[in-house]
Amino acid sequence: MSFIWTIIIGLLAGVVAKFLMRGPNEPSGFILTTILGIVGAFVASYLGQVLGFYGPGEGAGFVGAVIGAVIVLAVWAMITRKRAA
Repeated sequence: MSFIWTIIIGLLAGVVAKFLMRGPNEPSGFILTTILGIVGAFVASYLGQVLGFYGPGEGAGFVGAVIGAVIVLAVWAMITRKRAA
């Protein structure tokens, strides 16, 4: 059930992260925003477990997922900026 919860939180986190990190290199479309949020939620869950914020099998909350999605979006911007140059 935590996997499904991470996906649901990731959907919402992707939308919020996209609004927080505006820029020309942001992914467009609902599908990419959804994937961004889901990956961000998994990144936040993994980092939170490694750093001891979350227990084993425990997922990131909404704020953690948004932070994870912002991190993924920043990495996305760096990759696309290098590719465009």
